[in-house]
Amino acid sequence: MKIRFLLLLPLMLSIVPAAPSFAAGDRFALVIGNAKYPDAEAPLKEPLNDARDVADELKRDGFTVEVGENLTGDGMRRAFDKLYGKIKPGSVALIFFSGFGIQSARQSYLIPVDAQIWTESDVRRDGFSLETVLGEINTRGAGVKIALIDASRRNPFERRFRSYSAGLAPVIAPNGTLVMYSAALASVISDTGGSHSLFVQELLKEIRVPDLMAEETLNRTKMGVTRASRNEQVPWLSSSLAEDFSFIPGASSSRPTATNVTAPTTPAPPAPPPASPAPPTIVANNPPAPPPAPPAPPPPPKPPEVSVAPSPAPAPPPAPRPQIEAALPPPPPPVKPADPAPSVPPDAGVNQAALADDPTIKSLTAKIASNPDDVNALYRRGQVYASKGAYSLAIKDFDDTLRINAKDVEALNNRCWTRTVVGDLQGALKDCNEALRLRPNFVDALDSRGLVNLKSGAVKNAIADFDAALKINPRLTSSLYGRGVAKQRNGSASEGALDIANAKAMDPNIAQEFASYGVR
Repeated sequence: MKIRFLLLLPLMLSIVPAAPSFAAGDRFALVIGNAKYPDAEAPLKEPLNDARDVADELKRDGFTVEVGENLTGDGMRRAFDKLYGKIKPGSVALIFFSGFGIQSARQSYLIPVDAQIWTESDVRRDGFSLETVLGEINTRGAGVKIALIDASRRNPFERRFRSYSAGLAPVIAPNGTLVMYSAALASVISDTGGSHSLFVQELLKEIRVPDLMAEETLNRTKMGVTRASRNEQVPWLSSSLAEDFSFIPGASSSRPTATNVTAPTTPAPPAPPPASPAPPTIVANNPPAPPPAPPAPPPPPKPPEVSVAPSPAPAPPPAPRPQIEAALPPPPPPVKPADPAPSVPPDAGVNQAALADDPTIKSLTAKIASNPDDVNALYRRGQVYASKGAYSLAIKDFDDTLRINAKDVEALNNRCWTRTVVGDLQGALKDCNEALRLRPNFVDALDSRGLVNLKSGAVKNAIADFDAALKINPRLTSSLYGRGVAKQRNGSASEGALDIANAKAMDPNIAQEFASYGVR
């Protein structure tokens, strides 16, 4: 705000400062890079390097920074609590997160590395709502709240949590908040395969420009990413800042050190080097990441997105389809699978030693040992076993879950899917039918039963199941791809090819996923 009447200036200066200074002690940041998700095929290459460079830059800009790498749910909770405890009235609080994010019920959730997500309720249980985090920061009195979220990636939970909407959702944030996503709402981007993301490359370039307000810095970042990606990646920005704030303080001689969430690091150098070094310590029990590679060139244009819905936003469930069960024939007699590939042998290729050392499995096994009827621990361990290919162990845990609660539709659906993968098609069909009897229009069970019918050779039944699932969720790539395969086997080659092409445009790995189910 500019003072228009010079005669009032001495009086005004005696009451309030002319502009907020946000000294070093008033700036707090939490920087998280989550790369090593056990459910992903391989660790993400970008988040750790990006988090380290962002932390170094914020430290040089007067922030007291906490750095967390490959944080579990407990680790993220402790990191957020530590940030909340530092905030003072009027201070600046910044969050940077790079990893996987999921939107559920119109909220965006930041996902820890040990999340076990199979249903929408799992997202809310294991993830951290961005709105909730910003609300807590606001309650603690922060005057400026900033969230920089690089999590618009295709997540590894899609084949299980099938009713989700891609990308992130708009955030309803308190006044004085600046939020930026690395990509547009409800859209996903792929890692470039390099050591740094395009979003962070452009962000760091603009933060280092002096005399820019934060909104202008992020707007320039958005334009830089959009240009470099040739309009394929357009970050989303939302601001309700009520006061001027710049990442680079007007005058700052002190440079606080960045610290890890579990151990302090050494002070940063007084000027930004050409390539920022990694912090010397990482969160406990995680191996150090490889040294950063040279920045990758801008990613090539993505394959054109082929829409299978009227709009990219997730379609709300329509009115229940009448008599889905009645419209489908009873379970067929045992049929030899039509696929040339054999069924997947139970637990084929599973590293038993790695399975025994898995910390999540160890924890759940301990709970089950103390209470053999702990239905939640049994169900969760079954999910973990299934995600790691230990199908016979997964089925046993789902068996025990259903022994305790025969009406657990999630366990029925998961056992249906697991039995389908290993070739127990009659048992799988029985499970899916029971799940749909208990919960009509259960989209995951419709999708799973479509896979059962596809592997059994009942292609017309498969098409009916996939059709029903796609009416509920038009962006369900597994049903779209499965319907395409079923249509081709039913003689509709061109229609099937279109479904397959649309599914591959949304998920380039969908064919590989179906091959792992024994469908080629």
